[in-house]
Amino acid sequence: MSAPSRAGAWKIAIAQLNPTVGDLAGNRRLIEEFALRAAQAGAGLVVFPELALTGYPPMDLLEREGFVRDQLRALEALAGVSRRIPLALGAALPVKDAPPQRAALHNAAVLLAGGARRAVQPKSLLPTYDVFDEKRYFAAASHRKLVELNGLQIGLSVCEDAWACELGYRGHADPVAELAAAGADLILNLSASPWHAGRSAERRRIFCELAARCRVPVIFANQVGGNDELIFDGASFAVDAAGRLRASLPLFEPALEIADLESAPALQPGGVCDPEPEAQLESALVLGIRDYFHKQGLRPGAVVGLSGGIDSAVTAWLAVRALGPEGVLGVAMPGPFSSQHSLRDAHALGRGLGIEVREADIRPLYREYRALFAGLFGAREDYGIAQQNIQSRIRGAILMAVSNAEGRLVLATGNKSELSLGYCTLYGDTVGGLAVLGDVFKRDVYALARRANRAGECIPESTIAKPPSAELAPGQLDTDDLPPYELLDAVLEQAIERGRGAAGIAEALAREPGPAATPEAIAGIVRRLDQSEYKRRQAPLVLRVSPKAFGAGRRLPIVHRYAL
Repeated sequence: MSAPSRAGAWKIAIAQLNPTVGDLAGNRRLIEEFALRAAQAGAGLVVFPELALTGYPPMDLLEREGFVRDQLRALEALAGVSRRIPLALGAALPVKDAPPQRAALHNAAVLLAGGARRAVQPKSLLPTYDVFDEKRYFAAASHRKLVELNGLQIGLSVCEDAWACELGYRGHADPVAELAAAGADLILNLSASPWHAGRSAERRRIFCELAARCRVPVIFANQVGGNDELIFDGASFAVDAAGRLRASLPLFEPALEIADLESAPALQPGGVCDPEPEAQLESALVLGIRDYFHKQGLRPGAVVGLSGGIDSAVTAWLAVRALGPEGVLGVAMPGPFSSQHSLRDAHALGRGLGIEVREADIRPLYREYRALFAGLFGAREDYGIAQQNIQSRIRGAILMAVSNAEGRLVLATGNKSELSLGYCTLYGDTVGGLAVLGDVFKRDVYALARRANRAGECIPESTIAKPPSAELAPGQLDTDDLPPYELLDAVLEQAIERGRGAAGIAEALAREPGPAATPEAIAGIVRRLDQSEYKRRQAPLVLRVSPKAFGAGRRLPIVHRYAL
């Protein structure tokens, strides 16, 4: 196939892939498929995400014997495709003559063309914050240079390289500005940028400002899909040298689109309209669940304990959206303090979602534990927290028995508000392989529930309307042990996602509309947040949907004496 003209060279295909970490053969096939589709559409180049062959993040797979070698073989196998159409893709490449005790790999953008490797540009800025730990594995680029393709001078960059100005990399290179100053006609940015609320719009703003400042068009090709706790939204785009969007790919789904940077009109202001926040949150969580199950081959699906409360209802609804009703089993486990309306709501939810619901009465087991407690602790009317938590642990054991007997993965149902303050039972409601709502505040759980019912009642309205309760004691309500969720969530957002201490939280809340909080109440919430770290270390994997989720992106010592 002859090389396209310079005019045709401006037709760039953006390939928004959903790779599986470590599936080198499968990821290579995806790249080949998208490349051939781009060639058939008449594109002059196809751009893939960061580390498209390995999937992102590969973490310590990069240190496993044979992994990088096999990835290089997959990369070489793609050379033949580049005779049809040039490919820009991300790969992990060994550093030549790397000194001992230094990272021996580059996170690189590779340009394949004409059956050979035309250019390599390692990543310059290696993020080491939140969920990123790239300096553990990679060495930074020492220089940046352009490559000529189809009559264009192209600058290759990888993810963080385009964020230098926004993130304040003082004393470091600004790779895109440097490439633009060297005469780049076009910048390609290969990315694996995880999603959190508001992230896609933020990226568009940053890249539009970057392109206008550097006076160079930019192609942003982002990964899509769920990999462990991280959810990638895709939302790739092309921006012209005036900072105007020329192409925009969808959220949360694989896609291929040709961006014609020479003749296609710019998108009108407001032409890219993201779905409302609740819709994005729903799509992100559904994608995270679906990929967690599908990429591991987890069949027949999930099991969810249905309490009749809002958290388990929303978890089950999201699971059905991800896996289909046949992939979700609900188990209602009434106990000594369960209300009849909660049991009715659990069964009504099952009918509304079209899932099977089984019932397991825990009261006989609870009575056996009461008798055992009498032998251990002496006869009492009330064993306090021990008798409350044993109910949760009985339920957790039943769910794990279902998991063992039928191969189903247990979905934990606790939300971020509860997990923050340790309002959960270790080895009880924290059992499971995935915490779907572990990064979702209670206020947003209610927003998701209302969204679930937008086209009809999936979640019983009585579940949404009733005061939240664990129902582990007579007449128990969440507010017996927790501040009102409106106040709690406002304080937690400031403490966790903005890193503020008690004094800073009080100042921030005073400036913003919302609940009033006394210094004592704020200090109490922050204190409980720190005291509950040991529980979170033993909780299931949490799907990340905020700027700061519990898990790899938030690392605090369990034992410390610093009071915020």
